[in-house]
Amino acid sequence: MILGDNDLKQLHRHGHIECPDGYECLIGPASVDARLGNTFLVPKRKLFGGIHLGREVQYKQYRVPDGKEFCLLPGQFALATTLEYFVIPPNMAAFVQGRSSIGRAGLSVQNAGFIDPGFYGHITLELKNETRNTIYLSPGYPVTQIVFNKVTSVEKPYSGKYNGQVEATGSRMFMDKV
Repeated sequence: MILGDNDLKQLHRHGHIECPDGYECLIGPASVDARLGNTFLVPKRKLFGGIHLGREVQYKQYRVPDGKEFCLLPGQFALATTLEYFVIPPNMAAFVQGRSSIGRAGLSVQNAGFIDPGFYGHITLELKNETRNTIYLSPGYPVTQIVFNKVTSVEKPYSGKYNGQVEATGSRMFMDKV
């Protein structure tokens, strides 16, 4: 069952959706818009080799002050963070969806797409410029929406390697036990 605005307002009141000082939470009929934070990561380009799954990925970090913009070049990939901080209760899960208006402008906002019960932190977003134009990203602009769902019978909530993240966080796949 997808939660509506009354339930989302309740989650906000109980500290499960935290918006920074001076910002009002953007609660819609059945989702919460999440805005870009101030940190961005771009995978470092290697002259020889590439990215090996299961190994650590190196990134260049950009801190963008309020009022400035991050330039996402045509075809470029970057990680970003949300301004909002989320605490997903053990009886809920959430989906990260790109906003339609953003997709129509050529920006793909991806994520693993799913937030497990028990996750807490800022959400790292995967961004890709699908156009032939530079896209200018302003901290504080809403680019994604979070949809909350009720979950039944969770025995072990998420307690993994991304809990507590506070800025754009690179892949931690090198920590996987496979």
